[in-house]
Amino acid sequence: MVNGPNSTDATAAAGNGGKGRDGPKKLRLVSLLRIAAFSLAGAAVLFAAGFGLFASHISGMATPEDLPRADAIIVLTGGQARIDAGLELLKSGKGERLLISGVNPVADRDELRAATGADRALFSCCVDIDHAALDTIGNAEESAKWVRSHHYGSVILVTNNYHMPRSLLEMGRYIGDAELQPYPVVNTRLDNGGWVTKPGALRVLFTEYNKYLVALARGVVPVRTGSEDIATASSAGFGPR
Repeated sequence: MVNGPNSTDATAAAGNGGKGRDGPKKLRLVSLLRIAAFSLAGAAVLFAAGFGLFASHISGMATPEDLPRADAIIVLTGGQARIDAGLELLKSGKGERLLISGVNPVADRDELRAATGADRALFSCCVDIDHAALDTIGNAEESAKWVRSHHYGSVILVTNNYHMPRSLLEMGRYIGDAELQPYPVVNTRLDNGGWVTKPGALRVLFTEYNKYLVALARGVVPVRTGSEDIATASSAGFGPR
């Protein structure tokens, strides 16, 4: 069979036409990839800037020297010196009753009192212990039940400084109209950017920042999270947080 004089030109034209159709598709793909890259870069910048603001806010926290009296005190277990701080507030009359939330189920009242060195009479009369809470959300749920059952209108919230923003966020969702007074426990001073040069502090802050973002997201898409990472702080065996 002999091809006609225009067969080669027709084949070439068909090939060029195919390439011509692929051109716009490739341009669109390149544009989408560029948009995705810029979006990821923008998100990374926002994430880093948010972390810087979060860390600076935490490092600027200080334990109040003269906190106004409240109806009650709530301590969230999981960090160093939290329970001692709550008991000292109770002893000094800053609240009429204390809830220690998130205590390990294997630790009974006597063991907890002995470990803290608290006064036996004060511990017996005015300290309640919550064994049910497994994480910060559980703290908020159980604390809200306790506040409602006692009809308290104001509460001092005791936890470590790095844990305070997320604790206030979760507590605010459950505790209703009760006023929350933060009492951040500061074990290591991180002001003037000190957290940047301390790997341990940087790790804790970064972990807590991510948890805080998840807590914020729960306000948009409510999801009950499971038990949280308990490696960021030790509580002498009395409860993870």
